[in-house]
Amino acid sequence: MQADMLTGQETGEIWFAYDGECPICTYAAHALQIRECVGQLYLVDARVDKDHPLIQRINAERLDLDEGMVIQFGDRLYHGADALQVMALLGSRYGWFNRANVLLFRSPRLAKLAYPLMRGTRNLLIRMLGVAQIDNLKTR
Repeated sequence: MQADMLTGQETGEIWFAYDGECPICTYAAHALQIRECVGQLYLVDARVDKDHPLIQRINAERLDLDEGMVIQFGDRLYHGADALQVMALLGSRYGWFNRANVLLFRSPRLAKLAYPLMRGTRNLLIRMLGVAQIDNLKTR
């Protein structure tokens, strides 16, 4: 995904589906600030809001939330490393978290290299905390 793929997107709403049982994911979701000119950020805890329309769409599109977070911007869903890059491209430059996110992950190559490590850290952390996977694609 390139930065120019985001041009022409509607402004207004950005939705971020994250793992509310993961302290790192929760911190990132709440620390993320979107540039004012882009629109409003809405958070969806994938564990608590299982019936939210975004989670239903994620499930319908077979995006595994244990393999990556999801950002909806306009009509598109971005998963994993692509979502990380979207966060960097849309993110504000205010606060250390947002500045670091922009500097590190606006590059598609770096986002794709870093994301497996970040996902592995998340999986190890929730295992250490005794938390089960989200398992959103499991047939109910």
